[in-house]
This record gives sequence, structure tokens and C-alpha cells, in this order.
Amino acid sequence: MYHEHPLRILRYSAKNIWLLIFPLIRGIYAATLDVDKLYRWLKGAWFDIAVIIVILLFGLLRWHFSTITINDRAIIHKDGVCVKVITSIPFERISSVTAEHSFYLRPFKGMKISCDTSAGIFKSSDMKLMVSRKVYDELIKKMPVKKGAEEMNFQHKANPLSVILFSVFFSSSFSGAVYLAAFFFKGGDLATDIISVSLERITQEMSKLQKFLIVNIPTAAIGIGAILLMTWFISFIFNLLRYSGFCIKGNIGKIEIICGTFTRCRYRITASHINYTDLRQSLIMKLCRAVTVNISCAGYGAVNRQLPVLFPIRKAKSGEHISGVGEAELFAGRKPDFRPKPTSFWQYIWQPVIAAAAVYPVSLIVTFFFPKLADFADFLLIMAEIPVIWMIIVKLTSLFTSGISICDERIVVKYSRGFAFHTVIAEQSRLVKISAIQTPFQRIFHKCNLGFYFNGEQSQRHYVRAIKISDAEKIAKELNYHIEFKHI
Repeated sequence: MYHEHPLRILRYSAKNIWLLIFPLIRGIYAATLDVDKLYRWLKGAWFDIAVIIVILLFGLLRWHFSTITINDRAIIHKDGVCVKVITSIPFERISSVTAEHSFYLRPFKGMKISCDTSAGIFKSSDMKLMVSRKVYDELIKKMPVKKGAEEMNFQHKANPLSVILFSVFFSSSFSGAVYLAAFFFKGGDLATDIISVSLERITQEMSKLQKFLIVNIPTAAIGIGAILLMTWFISFIFNLLRYSGFCIKGNIGKIEIICGTFTRCRYRITASHINYTDLRQSLIMKLCRAVTVNISCAGYGAVNRQLPVLFPIRKAKSGEHISGVGEAELFAGRKPDFRPKPTSFWQYIWQPVIAAAAVYPVSLIVTFFFPKLADFADFLLIMAEIPVIWMIIVKLTSLFTSGISICDERIVVKYSRGFAFHTVIAEQSRLVKISAIQTPFQRIFHKCNLGFYFNGEQSQRHYVRAIKISDAEKIAKELNYHIEFKHI
């Protein structure tokens, strides 16, 4: 039997921090008194010390009754003083174990671990603990391994360039803004001062830059662009630190992934619990024939904006396979068996085309009612048209690359979502539902959007647009499934 790491006492104590309200009330009251009464307040500091001791004793008591048992079959966590909560997870049901070795825990030889199974919703961990390295090693040692799996070990360490490229492609201004907001709210006045000084310097530099620009771009527009670039750069730095030193190793039964700088993360994944493999590409990556290999597995990529990455960046080669991931093949170079017809192009591009056509009238309306914003409206018109036109190109590319294949007891679904291309590869046993959605326009031409649902903590649809009804029925028959038709 083990206890959690002693540092957990502080975490348990923090739940009773509300008791400090009593010393605070005494302090506020004494601040309004004279010097003599302030002296008497200081003499009564024993009360404040007693409150702090009580808080720590609460934490110590919770820690003492929080025990961990690791036997040959399961890990068992008992928690609670008056009301006992017992959580038992059999090793064969554990999909992944996540260990976060933060820089501030390293001197104390502590780490946070999460054990996840395919049960549950909202990607919540089934068991979260703070333990020593000894307990973690004992847990990993008890995890079952297939017989003969050790003879098929593999190891791959991502080169720094692939990690940098991955961070470039999968960083976003939105993520950077989230990090910046977290820093702002947690850092208090210090964060406010730093951000204020930074924004002031950016504004000054942008004013200087505007003098050298040929195009008459408003200072506000330049400032917005600079802020977006800054937030993207913050996201890039976080991703670079998160995935640096990326290394994957294992065998046909298990996969171990190690990555991170300040927070060193270790993931132990049971290969048989992987729901599907997802090859993701941007348009630029597609032109360079590069892919990012992701997996769907309970617990992996569930917290801290972590992506479920198996390989950050690698070349897409037809017939190449990944050992230890159910031998799922990378079908990136193979043409799908069932594909949408080129005549279905409007079903792919109608949304971005309408958006592109609507941007110009909106800018005219803004200019008509607010003439002083004419220059700014023109700038926003150009900036809004760029992603919309890019989306049209992405959707046209998706028209000629999307499709569905069924081979070797696996399903391969190629489609696009947003600006990203996906190639999902799953065993047929992982399929849980097939749905077909028809718009009024599609009913005329006997087509539908065919969606596939696989095992996972969240219900996610992988769908291909404009598949012929006859092809959809062939796919369902080959998979021994009944299609659920929905009309919108």
C-alpha cells in the first residue's frame, strides 16, 4: 500500500483555505485600532497560527486516508475520511496512463498521473493522483504486455525540424490568446504591467513602420495584425516547449511517448485500445506530401490543449505502416474506392463562395454609414477575403481527394473539416454507426453526406460529402450496417 506524494498535503489543505477569513477579520479590525490595541492583536497571533495549523492538519488527515494499492490485477485508490470513496481500475481496462513531471515537482521526485479508460464522458480522467516515481514505476510494471511483444520493439525520435514544423502548422492565434489570458488572470498586477508595456512598445513600433509602408494601412489595422502575430507566436513557443524531445517507443502491445521541456510528459498507451488513426494535413502539407499522425485513445490528448500526436511530421508514403498501432497502414497515397463526382463541386464550395460574395457588400455598407472608416473597411475587406478564398481552394482539393475505402478489415475515410484534411483509418470492429444526411438539393441528384462514428469518449462524425446513394448502400452492405437517413 502506498500514499500519495507528501506535497499533496498542500493541495488538500488548500480546500480549507476559507478558514483564513477569521485571521483576516482580526487583521482588518486591528487596522482601525490604536497602537496599544494593535500590540494586543500581535500578542494574539497564536490564533492565526492555530488556524494555519488546523488547515494543514486537515490536509494531513486527507492525505493519510488517501491510499493507493497496486496488486496483480488492478490499481485501487481509497479516499475520504468520513465518507470513503474507492476507485478500482483493472489493468486490462486502462487505455492510457499520463505522467506529468513538472519542473517544480522534479526536486521533490513527484509527478501527477492520470489513468483513463474508455468509460466516461467529456474526456475526464478516471483517476488522478500525485505520486512518487517509485509508485509510477510499480504501476507501469504491473501493466499487462502481450506475450512475445518484446521481440518487436521499435523506437523513433522526432528530429527537431519536424517538431518545429509541427509547431508552426498547428499553432494558432486563438491558442496564444488563451495562454495570454491565463497569464493575465493568474499573474495579476505583474502581468498587467508587462502586457501594458509590451502593447505600448508595439504601438510605437507600428507607428514607425506605417511611415515606410507604401499602402495606406490604418494604424489600428497594423496593431490588430501585430497582436494576432504575437498571440500566434506565443502559441508556437508553447507548442515547441510541449513537444520538444518527442520520442515514441514500444511494441505491438504498448506505446510509450515522451515529450516536453518544462513539463516532461510520459504517456503509456495500450495499443489494443486505440480507436482509430487520423492522418492530418493542411493544404501546404498536402502539397509537400507530409502528414501528422494522430490517434484516438482515451486519455491521450485530453488535457492542457495537448494534441493526440503519434508522429509530429512525416512523409506520406503509400503502403507504409506503423508498428504497434494495430498495424494500421497509411493510405495517404491510395485512391478511395467510393468518391464524390467532380460535378458535385457546388456542394463543397457553396459556403465559402457565398461568404466571399457577402464580404464586399458588407464593406460597402460600413463605408456608406461610417465614411471615416473607409480605409479601415478596405483593409478588412482584403483580410477577410484571403481566408475565404483559401477555404475555396481547400474545398476544391477536398472534392478530388475525399472518399471511402474498405479493405483488410479496415475502413479508410478521407475528408476535410475546416482548413484541415483528414484520413481516418479504423478497424471495422471500431465502427458504431453510419449515418446519411440529405439536403433538399441532394435528394434531387440522389446523393448524401455519409458519416461514420467510431468508438471514443466523444461522439465525433467523420463524413464525406456528396456520395451517391447507390455507393452508400454498397458501403453499408459490405460493412453489414443499416444506414440512418436524415433529411434536412
